[in-house]
Amino acid sequence: MTTKRTPEDVTILPRDLHFDMAAADNGPWLDGDPVATAVFNAMSLTFPDGERMFIDAVKAYKNEVSGKLEQDVKDFIRQEAIHSREHHLLNNKIDRTKYPVDAIEAKIREKVKFAYDGGRFRMLMATICLEHFTAMMADLMMDLETDYGQLFSKTDPALEQLWRWHAMEETEHKAVAYDVFLEATKDWSPLKRYYRRCMSMLIITSNFTNNIAGYAADLLKADGYSQEEADRAIKAFLWKKPSLFGKGWKIWLSWFKPGFHPWDHDNREEMTAWKEEFTAVPAE
Repeated sequence: MTTKRTPEDVTILPRDLHFDMAAADNGPWLDGDPVATAVFNAMSLTFPDGERMFIDAVKAYKNEVSGKLEQDVKDFIRQEAIHSREHHLLNNKIDRTKYPVDAIEAKIREKVKFAYDGGRFRMLMATICLEHFTAMMADLMMDLETDYGQLFSKTDPALEQLWRWHAMEETEHKAVAYDVFLEATKDWSPLKRYYRRCMSMLIITSNFTNNIAGYAADLLKADGYSQEEADRAIKAFLWKKPSLFGKGWKIWLSWFKPGFHPWDHDNREEMTAWKEEFTAVPAE
């Protein structure tokens, strides 16, 4: 069994922040770009139900962890609960008379139910894989270049802060569920653990990327795009430029290295400025 764990000096601070989302009432809120807005709205729609599942996944193992990990789990739960709350508010800004939000949320709930129906370990496997994805995107999203400049450069500051805050906290707690997984499988052989997590990642990667692309295309069609135009525009955004998914391929691929741990990609230094900006208002 690998002895890797989250470094002792990595601390998780739930920040009970509230964001002014009024700018999301005024059409495409992300740089005025309907494609970028559709992609990020699609992701945001997955967060309330998805992050509640993440919470329940680690909570199911709370009696099997101790020490630093026990505290990390508590802080992870607090962070994810606040993320879910804020994205629920952002999602409420999407015009449900124009966009197929109800249908998308029904699809999300169906997929989340599949994880719950498989029990706590299936939930945990989905969580560790999706947490790797969110950490990968968080590490990249504020440095993505579009044809008009840096992504978020034309976005209302409060909405840009919402996503930067979320990205920073996803980075901060990126290994908590994985450490729970290591504890839950401590009696497994390294080969069994490696095989299970690699197969899970391949399945989750296919499902997650296709789901986000599909939800975003559905939103974009409500803006007047044909199915073909929507699919082409979303695919270009995700995989070509700014390449929200494609640019992180090296981090994604690191998952398949034997002995992998999320903090092998140590980006604490890059997060320092963000942490200084968002240290206020600790959550109770």
